[in-house]
Amino acid sequence: MIAVLDFGSQYTQLIARRVRELKIYSEIFPYNVSEETLKERGIKVIILSGGPGSANEQKSYQPDKRIFNGDYLVLGICYGMQIMGRIFGSDISKGSVREYGRTTFYPEKDPVFEGIKEPGTVWMSHYDVVENVPEDFYSIGKTDTCPIAAFRNKKGTFYGLQFHPEVIHTEDGKKILKNFLYNIAKLKPDWTSSSMVDAAVKEIKEKVGTSKVICALSGGVDSSTLAMLVHRAIGENSLVVFVDNGLLRKDEGKEIVKRFSSILNMRYIEASDIFLSNLKGVKDPEEKRKIIGNTFIKIFEKQAENFGARFLAQGTLYPDLIESTPAFGGPTAIIKTHHNVGGLPEKMKLKLVEPFKYMFKDEVRLIAKKTGLPESMIERHPFPGPGLAIRIIGEIDDEKLEILRDADAIFIEEIKKAQLYKKIWQAFTVLLPIKTVGIMGDMRTYQYVVSLRAVKSVDGMTADWYKIPQHVLDKVSNRIVNEVKKVNRIVYDITSKPPATIEWE
Repeated sequence: MIAVLDFGSQYTQLIARRVRELKIYSEIFPYNVSEETLKERGIKVIILSGGPGSANEQKSYQPDKRIFNGDYLVLGICYGMQIMGRIFGSDISKGSVREYGRTTFYPEKDPVFEGIKEPGTVWMSHYDVVENVPEDFYSIGKTDTCPIAAFRNKKGTFYGLQFHPEVIHTEDGKKILKNFLYNIAKLKPDWTSSSMVDAAVKEIKEKVGTSKVICALSGGVDSSTLAMLVHRAIGENSLVVFVDNGLLRKDEGKEIVKRFSSILNMRYIEASDIFLSNLKGVKDPEEKRKIIGNTFIKIFEKQAENFGARFLAQGTLYPDLIESTPAFGGPTAIIKTHHNVGGLPEKMKLKLVEPFKYMFKDEVRLIAKKTGLPESMIERHPFPGPGLAIRIIGEIDDEKLEILRDADAIFIEEIKKAQLYKKIWQAFTVLLPIKTVGIMGDMRTYQYVVSLRAVKSVDGMTADWYKIPQHVLDKVSNRIVNEVKKVNRIVYDITSKPPATIEWE
């Protein structure tokens, strides 16, 4: 396997994930992991992530310098390149022009750039630049404003890239990583979806032993896949708990019970009144998430006590983790609290089992296919754990929930009719906390605004807004305004991630 050292980049797990896409196993470690630990794990190849810090600061984040002793192949990305340059004697300074977004890259002839476009498009996100190459290094690429956008040492054991090959906007990024892993590091591709299933089942067995486990089921592909794997790993020692929190989509609770009650040891808990009571009058999205997380845990702890379980299995994914808390000891910025990560209480009676927490949605979908879940569930759009609570901006009440459920059902129905559902990564509606003037039947109305949101993405870490055909938007707008009471205006969100997140709250 290879090690990815986390210097706090929002894209750290993307690096590990791109490596796994190339069928090579990878793990993420804190940026300052000791060389002894790497040696004990048998690691010979290391990638240094980007990060928000500056390599020019006296207290900059630095790796164990022994990884440059000649026993390892090292690739530095963005900050990783800069800190490598500084360690070997480069001057690092703020560039005259910040590079952010798509940039034209001019590569030199080098094995790492074999087969890529010359010039090509790469994704940049940096202020600092490497002003001069270290001794025994030379430049192998530039942009119009960054003369040293890539370098390597003469032995070919240390490489640096100022751009981000792990981001899909770098058009040949995956090919560059493949060249580094296959042609330079000589690694063999043997990490597959079957390997992921085996690893997940093994982790569950090793962590819980003979203890009982309750598995939180929301009905989405992540929790559904986990429920199947937990059952495969420990059988009757697992209990699937589905909590209807009153924040689900239209008829969703009935569908989940119908789908799983006959194949898994399952318990259904109706808790709508508890959640809505706890959320009454709450406007702040962070507070909503924490209230929902705490309420879930109290219910799960009670069910675990009745079942005799010591563990709680959750379908937490890496995007949840990276936005909620620094996942690997690096200085990653917290974007928002996810109810199943940062929203959990500090003290819990249950120990967590989260075998997907370093994976992405599409990786879990690959695992789901191995578990026998139906295609309709595997391809289902992501739905946040806090549910409609974070799609109603401001206070939540029964009336707003009914409006949003009906509007959302119409939107999804129409994009399915237009055969767009599988092309869109996630689509949903948002109820805004404002009312606007309209005209219906020659009468003045003053009613709510609903925003439509649809994005295309691979992993949820970045996303582009989806260009739904105008005739489909027209049909959706017309139906919602005519069929959903108390809505008189529809808008469409055309913001990508970044700068926005996919969900509004």
